[in-house]
Parts: sequence; structure tokens; C-alpha cells
Amino acid sequence: MGQAKLKDEAPAMQATDTVSDDAQVESPFERPKALTPKALAVLAVIAAVINMPLIHYYLLRAPAEATVTLPYRDDFADPKTVQNNYFSIGGHWRTVDGWLLSPGVKNNPAWLKAKLPADVAVEFDARSTSPEGDIKCEIFGDGVDHASGYVLIHGGWGNQISVIARRDEHGVAFPALQQQAREANANPDDLVGSGFYKEDTRVRVEANPFPVTIGKTEHWRIERRGATISWSIDGQPFMQFTDPLPLKGVGHDRFGFSSWEAQLYFDNLSIQPL
Repeated sequence: MGQAKLKDEAPAMQATDTVSDDAQVESPFERPKALTPKALAVLAVIAAVINMPLIHYYLLRAPAEATVTLPYRDDFADPKTVQNNYFSIGGHWRTVDGWLLSPGVKNNPAWLKAKLPADVAVEFDARSTSPEGDIKCEIFGDGVDHASGYVLIHGGWGNQISVIARRDEHGVAFPALQQQAREANANPDDLVGSGFYKEDTRVRVEANPFPVTIGKTEHWRIERRGATISWSIDGQPFMQFTDPLPLKGVGHDRFGFSSWEAQLYFDNLSIQPL
């Protein structure tokens, strides 16, 4: 018998150069369009406004104009008080529920825009919500730089030490400076006359009457009469420092709240010339 004839075979697949409609064709690289001069100008203005405190600091190196007069009181009920009455080059200073918040500003004080007289009393409430305590402020500074005057710290260095520091919170302890004078056969009670104490001397007095109680509001009073700074907390004498060369006058006439890493709250500021 003859062999059955095979059915017609399907035509062989042929190669094709056509591209599927679903395939993606890579677009040639296009350089991003440059911003227009108008857009650049807008960005420049925004950057200048945001960085105005830093521009003021680096170009002018001067404190903000003294627009606040004494005597002065501030209960921080008005959120605009930070912008209107204080000057700082860093830290997100703001009011929260009627308190001035210092959220760990790394020694960038909020300087009050007021000039202090040589003899003055400063009072305020303060509270730390951080384990380290570390409540601090600056007085008789220049209104720009940290530690340009006196730094007062309650419960610093792990809530272990409190200081009144002249020009540097890490300066030599006053008794140590007196000891240096003794070792040089100089009079430790006349550090100025013996040359051991000068206008730019960095020194501090230390004490630890009691540490900061976390979350507790304490009332500070700082006053200077003549050469002596007296500091009390909740009506009790806390520390005192008599400066052989008091920091007074231009460059030593501003007050500021501050903090390092602790979250601090301040309220009821009162400044009264004596």
C-alpha cells in the first residue's frame, strides 16, 4: 500500500526585525534644564531669610539692637516674644504652653535684646526634663558669643557640679588659681596685683549644695552689686562669686537663656536694675 500523504506542514518561523508594541525603547539622555534666573533669585532670598541670624553673626559680629527696655518681665504667653525680644544664632528656641523651650541648643543662647546695668537683679523659673539636669544661663555676655561673660550652671557634668564661670565654664577653679600664685611666692589674695588675674582670665567657682530635681520647677535669682554675683534658688543662697575684675560695660551687658544637651524650660523672667 502506498504511504499516506502527510498533512501540509506549518510554515517555518521566520526571524523578524519588528519590535513588539510592549517593548520599551530607551530614550536618549537629556540634560536637566537649568533654573531660570528668576527661580534662582527666589531661592537666594529664601536662603538669606532662613540664615539671617548666621549672616548677622559672621558678617557683623555684633549683638542684636537693644530694643527691650528695663525693667522687663516676660511670661512667654506670646509665641512672638522669641522673635521680637530675643536673638540667637542657633537652636530651635520657641514657646510651648507658656514656657520658653530650650531644646538642647548646644550653647547657643537666646539673648534678650536689652542692655543690663552693672548692678541688676535677674529672676526666672527653670525646669529640666532631662536626666542630666544641667540648667544654665549666661549674664553680662556680649549678646553673640557663648561664654563671653559669666555662665551659671546648676547640676552640670552629670548633675554633679554647679558653677559660676567667668568666660569659660571649663576654666580653672578659683582655688587652683590661688594655689598657682602661692607656688610662685605671690599673694593669693591679690591675684590682680601679682599678675595671675587679668581681663581675659578664664576661671570658675564650684559648689554642689544640691542637684537638680528632674521635672521640678525651681526659681532663680541672680544679682550683682559691685563686684559680687549672688545666686539663690527657691529663696535659699546657692553660690556667690566676687570677681577681682568684674566684667562690665559694652560687650558685657547682655543676658541669655541657654542649654547644652538637656531640654530646659524657662518662665516668668524679671529683670530689675538695682
